[in-house]
Amino acid sequence: MYIYNVTINIEESKNDEWLDWMKNEHIPEMLATGKFSKALMSKVLVDEEMGGITYSVQYTTDSKETLEKYYKEDAEQLRAKSNRFAGHFVAFRTELEVISEQ
Repeated sequence: MYIYNVTINIEESKNDEWLDWMKNEHIPEMLATGKFSKALMSKVLVDEEMGGITYSVQYTTDSKETLEKYYKEDAEQLRAKSNRFAGHFVAFRTELEVISEQ
């Protein structure tokens, strides 16, 4: 199992609009690709020097191959939809391989 983790820091002035968009549009669209079985959104409870509010969204997928299919088939189109918040957020992405779940 793999987790595609996206960490986002959003300006406080855009937080409510962005959060609504994430919960009601973006995450459902990510799940609708059929490449992720679930999504977990968490607020990071560490204050950032740069300000803003930081979130982590973890999308669970069955394999590295499925994640690669997402990159090829869906990522560009879905990421482009975040342009409405351009200049108001920073994001970085990591891939995690689940070693153990208890």
